[in-house]
Amino acid sequence: MKALHYEKFAGPVGVGDLPSPEVPDGGALIRVGASGLCRSDWHAWAGHDDSVRLPHVPGHEFAGVVEAVGAGVEGWRPGDRVTAPFVNGCGTCEWCLSGQAQVCPQQTQPGFTHWGSHAELVAVRAADLNLVAVPDGLPDSAAAALGCRFATAYRALTARAVLRPGEWIAVYGAGGVGLSAIAIARALGARPIAIDRSADALDAAARLGAEHTVPAGPDAPETVAALTSGGAHVSVDAVGSAETAASSVLSLRRRGRHVQIGLLAGGMPVLPLDRAIAWELDLLGSHGMAAADYPGMLALVASGALRPELLVSRTVGLAEAARLLPLAETATSTGITVLDPTLP
Repeated sequence: MKALHYEKFAGPVGVGDLPSPEVPDGGALIRVGASGLCRSDWHAWAGHDDSVRLPHVPGHEFAGVVEAVGAGVEGWRPGDRVTAPFVNGCGTCEWCLSGQAQVCPQQTQPGFTHWGSHAELVAVRAADLNLVAVPDGLPDSAAAALGCRFATAYRALTARAVLRPGEWIAVYGAGGVGLSAIAIARALGARPIAIDRSADALDAAARLGAEHTVPAGPDAPETVAALTSGGAHVSVDAVGSAETAASSVLSLRRRGRHVQIGLLAGGMPVLPLDRAIAWELDLLGSHGMAAADYPGMLALVASGALRPELLVSRTVGLAEAARLLPLAETATSTGITVLDPTLP
């Protein structure tokens, strides 16, 4: 198969012919139709994830067609259009059996624990647990965005923060996951505020339903407090830095809920825990979303309230994706870039 690959952390990313993955027992082999380029792929390339083994093929949010299934698979057949969450549960532990596969202790993640979806083929284990049917009419490029950024934002807002209609939500970072959170918040009847350093990102957030846009900086929490008469009910750090995590917490009103989505690569941040104690704030983590939770999100997509295709800003081929991956940390483009592995 043709695939992106690198042989050392923070090293060159190339395109080459590599051996196709084997079909795991109980799992499936997927022919990739689209694969999203995500900042998490950059973290893996930079050496921030100790589950990655070299040489490596990145990519963890994808949509495609089942190519083959392994022994024991009951629910899927070659030709089925599917996607999958980026966390693949084992299917047998207490967490998977209770519908919480996103915290499975034996989880695998394409693009991290094994070769990923920036390729023509990718393997998914425990197919009956982890695969999700792609609805008719939803293009591969939009379906690919569901697996990581969109699904992560959906679960963070609905299951972790339990965002309610009419509540204010401050979203720090208007990249792929932040814009997803803005769109989802608006679809849920909440009142989103986008905070970002990029004027283009803030414009994109406004188009997706942000009620206010605020330039990032040390004054952002005060601005949010003024706009919301005391602070947001919910805040989200969709960037993953000491500055954005702290600002997100400081943007909350009393008894507010902060959700950390952005990965923190530079050590543990210093958070304003004195504020968390005095104001009884909830500090929550959110790690993807299990396949069991997809029906609610897909129902909103089917209704037209959520349109993930609006988040896809461009589609690129293998060579351009190889060029873009090392630049993902500082990328200024808005929305989600998708790789089509059939393009050169």
